[in-house]
Amino acid sequence: MPPDVPPTCPECGRPMTFAGFLLSLREDDGKRACRGGWKCGAGHVWWNWADRPDEPVERCPHPQLFRG
Repeated sequence: MPPDVPPTCPECGRPMTFAGFLLSLREDDGKRACRGGWKCGAGHVWWNWADRPDEPVERCPHPQLFRG
């Protein structure tokens, strides 16, 4: 579930909207986990691990997965 207060875009400072979940393989522990996708009004797409909400968002290398 996305947080109550959405993150702001690290690149332009605009508020981001939740774009959905994507199941992914996490390299550090070998587990499958969901990434939450976020996008801002300027078209920047970021993601983070859904089960690690306190970690910062990272630039998404596959932004087309969250276009809709």
